[in-house]
Amino acid sequence: MKKRVTGIGGLFFKTENPKETKDWYKKHLGFNTDDFGCTFWWKDKEGNDCSTQWSPFGQDTKYYEPSKKDFMFNYRVENLPKLLKTLKEEGVTIVGDMQEFEYGKFGWIVDNDGNKVELWEPMDSAFL
Repeated sequence: MKKRVTGIGGLFFKTENPKETKDWYKKHLGFNTDDFGCTFWWKDKEGNDCSTQWSPFGQDTKYYEPSKKDFMFNYRVENLPKLLKTLKEEGVTIVGDMQEFEYGKFGWIVDNDGNKVELWEPMDSAFL
């Protein structure tokens, strides 16, 4: 397996009031926010359109479980099914089953500090 992580797919964090946080970032830092946060578009070294998601979540979200942290990183990966198989063989804790949507495949693991990590094999073209 040549590549595993190819970039940061998203930064997710808990906040007391996601709407106020999105509004603050829109007003003061110019984020183009929507219901989910803000999507940053960029090109990879081959010139492909890629995205990174910034999303505030409410304090009561269960999405980061089993992690107790107030954040979760999402990493862009190549060949998620193969990577999850390799990680399992390496003794990494896999959380739930891989899910597939029109915009990509998602899987979750727990790192050595107990943080839930989201792995995303993107289909950026679904957003264009």
